[in-house]
Amino acid sequence: MPLLPASSRTYLVGGAVRDALLGLTPGDRDFVVVGASVQDMLDAGFTQVGRDFPVFLHPATGEEYALARTERKSGRGYTGFVVHADPSVTLEEDLRRRDFTINAIAQDENGALVDPFGGARDIELRVLRHVGAAFVEDPLRVLRAARFMARFAGLGFSVAPETLALMRNMAASGELAALVPERVWQELAKALRSASPAAFLQTLRNADALRAVLPEVDALYGVPQRAEYHPEVDTGVHCELVCAMAATLAPGDELIGYAALCHDLGKALTPADVLPRHLMHEQRGIAPVQAMSERLKVPSEHRELAVICCREHLNVHRIDELKPSTVHDLIARCDGFRKPARISQLATVCEADARGRLGHADSAYPQANRLRQLHAAALAVRSDAIAAQGIRGPAFGEALRKARIAAIAAAKS
Repeated sequence: MPLLPASSRTYLVGGAVRDALLGLTPGDRDFVVVGASVQDMLDAGFTQVGRDFPVFLHPATGEEYALARTERKSGRGYTGFVVHADPSVTLEEDLRRRDFTINAIAQDENGALVDPFGGARDIELRVLRHVGAAFVEDPLRVLRAARFMARFAGLGFSVAPETLALMRNMAASGELAALVPERVWQELAKALRSASPAAFLQTLRNADALRAVLPEVDALYGVPQRAEYHPEVDTGVHCELVCAMAATLAPGDELIGYAALCHDLGKALTPADVLPRHLMHEQRGIAPVQAMSERLKVPSEHRELAVICCREHLNVHRIDELKPSTVHDLIARCDGFRKPARISQLATVCEADARGRLGHADSAYPQANRLRQLHAAALAVRSDAIAAQGIRGPAFGEALRKARIAAIAAAKS
C-alpha cells in the first residue's frame, strides 16, 4: 500500500460493498480516502485522473481512489455542482452525497461496515431508497433509479414510495430536459444489458418520467392491439414483454435489446379510426426509430439494426410464405451478405416479438431458425465459382443473385 498520512483512512465504497452484501460477484472496486490531500496522494505515487473530481489511480493496481468530498448544487442539470475536497471532509459527509442508501455503505480495512444511512437494512428489505434531500439536485438519478431497478427487480427490489414521490417531483420540474443525450443513452444501454429491462420502462413510467426521456416509447402505452394476436392488448405492455424476452434470449446484449425496444414504435402513429389494427406500422415506425436514435446519439450499429427489425419483423414472422426471391431480397436489404451477423440478430428480435406476448413466453418460434437456415444456404454460394465461369460486370451480380435464390429454394423444399 502506498504511504499515505498515518491519520488518513481508506474505505471500500459503493457497488463492490453493495454487491457483496447481495451475494453477487463484485465488479470494479472503488475506494474513498479520508484525511488526505491531493498532494498527499501524489506524493504516495497515485496518478490523478479526475479533472473535476479528486480521483486517482493506485500505482500498483490501477484501481480508483477518490478523496472524500462534498458537493453543492450551483446550476441546472446534473453538471451544476461545486465540489469540495480536503482532509476535513468526513466519511459520513462523503456518503451523504451519494444517490441511494444501498450505494452509501463503506467497508474499512478490517472488513467492518460503516453504514450511517441504513443501506444494509434496505438491502435486506430489497428497497431502493434515496439517501437524503439532495437527491433532487441531480436529475440523472431518476434514470439511475430506473437502471438499478432493471438490474435488481429480479431480486425483489422496489422503489421506496418517498423516493418515487421525489422522482415524480423532479420529472414535473422539467429538470430532466437538462440531461445530455449521451448520459441518457448510457443509462438506457446499461438497462438493456440488465436482467429486467422492462423494469427500467416501468420505473420511469411510474415516476411520470418516461415521456420526458423516451417519448416515442411512452406513446405506445394505451394504444390497443387486436386481442386475438396480442392478449396483453396494450402496445406499451407488449414492448415491455418483448424487452424482457430479448433479455432472456440474448442476455446482456444491448444491441438486441435496443432493436426490441424500437420494433413497434410505429404503432403509436396508427390512425385512431384504424385501431386496433396496425396496417403499415412497420413502415411508419422507421421515422420515430431514427428520430429517437438521432436524439440519443445511439451508435450506428444499434440504429441500423433497430431500423431493420422495425421494417422487416412482419416479413420474418411469415418467412415460410415468402418466395425464395423475396427471402433473398430481404437478406440483401438487411446487408446480410456483407454483415451476416445481422440476420441472426434479426431472427432473435423477431422471436422476442412473437414470444413477448401475454401467454406466449414458451411458444415455439421456428421462423427464427428457418431464416438462419435459408440465410446459411444463400451464404454457401461461392462467388468465385461464378467468376470462374468468366461472368463479369452487371451479369456477375445477376448470376450471383440467381444462384443464391436457387440455394434458398432448395433449402425451402
